[in-house]
Amino acid sequence: MSVIRTLHQQLINKERSALEIVQSSLERIQDLEPVLRSFLRVTSDYAIDHAKKVDDKIQNGESIGLLAGIPVAVKDNLCTVGIPTTCGSRILADFIPPYESTVTQKLANIGAVLVGKTNMDEFAMGSSTESSAFQVTANPWDITRIPGGSSGGSAAAVAANECVVSLGSDTGGSIRQPAAFCGVVGLKPTYGLVSRFGLVAYASSLDQIGPFGRTVEDAAIMLGAIAGHDPKDSTSLNVPIPDYTNYLIPNLKGIKL
Repeated sequence: MSVIRTLHQQLINKERSALEIVQSSLERIQDLEPVLRSFLRVTSDYAIDHAKKVDDKIQNGESIGLLAGIPVAVKDNLCTVGIPTTCGSRILADFIPPYESTVTQKLANIGAVLVGKTNMDEFAMGSSTESSAFQVTANPWDITRIPGGSSGGSAAAVAANECVVSLGSDTGGSIRQPAAFCGVVGLKPTYGLVSRFGLVAYASSLDQIGPFGRTVEDAAIMLGAIAGHDPKDSTSLNVPIPDYTNYLIPNLKGIKL
């Protein structure tokens, strides 16, 4: 069952607040990070502030989308205004972007709560998350092993329940491979489906931003949230964006891959 839908139902039923959900995620990060090292930066104050805004909407009787109040992490090659974006490199250790990537802006607009920026191979050039200039991320299932890469921090964070969903980037397998290593769902979307504006390029003719989730439905929900035409990206596709969850097959019995 979708983790996002479960939490959303709890929010609208007022069984839990967005603040409680986000604080639970932040506490999990605090407990695990000394060993796991999925995050290069945890945005605690930012997350708490935005969670409170979601709770205010609920209290005021306003409707919220599926991702409102949901803890999200993003790979540290996605530009975030006022929050350092290092690409896992000391070259960018002090770089604070003056603009926001399209995908992180879309998530912010619908109330998703950023809990941090995740570790990665330096400039996304690697397949193990061991070549980060700052730290080596461990696989949550066995900390003596790698989580894959280059989006290893994003995959490990979801697998360890430090966040509900996350974003990575994939050039030649950098979402798909760590998803497999960490036992989560990862998707590289069709090229041009998701805007690359604000993504620090590795190979711009191949790079795509995509989601990680613990279920296929969660990945589908995230894809729907970040996909769409963007005039800031000259390679962006101008096509209708459906509800991808409508294409999910509830029972795989008899299906062959």
